[in-house]
Amino acid sequence: MIRISFILWALMLVTWCAMRYPAMRRARRQKTAIDKRTPLDISLLVLCTLGLVAMPVLWRLDVFGGLADRGQGIVTLVLGTLSGIAFLWLFRRSHKDLGKNWSVTLEVREGHQLVTGGVYAYVRHPMYASFLLWGVTQALLIPNWIAGLAGLVAVFALYAVRQSREEAMMRDTFGAEYDAYCARTKRLVPGIF
Repeated sequence: MIRISFILWALMLVTWCAMRYPAMRRARRQKTAIDKRTPLDISLLVLCTLGLVAMPVLWRLDVFGGLADRGQGIVTLVLGTLSGIAFLWLFRRSHKDLGKNWSVTLEVREGHQLVTGGVYAYVRHPMYASFLLWGVTQALLIPNWIAGLAGLVAVFALYAVRQSREEAMMRDTFGAEYDAYCARTKRLVPGIF
């Protein structure tokens, strides 16, 4: 069961990378109008890479020597697979809806438009929501308390630091239009939060 869990996690990781690659290439070609990146932002992105990629691989290579391992049952495997499918769908949909407006860091592109359609009609931060789902998926599929939860902790840290700064940047860029958008949408969970 543990081997199946890791294979499913690895397949989702490869799928995520395949989805992200075209957006990264497109983003490199876009000119930046406003750049609010800080060393803290870059550090948090590195932390996410360590938590969401490196820790599960290190666990599988038995670097932890069994420390903090837990059992893996069929229910956890199924729930992890379902949350992984939800993550990949929301991640893909977020990228598709953002199009050329996407950036991995706090940037506004030249000709940037406020996206309020698609999944953005329901939540302001579906990309963060997708990564939180990825963290939940990892926690369910990687049967180790440290490696399993590392991604979720890293994504929460990124979200906690960046979301208010990102919203301030959008408010500075789009003004009342962004305020109106905020009034009719929630941050991560439609109708709730």
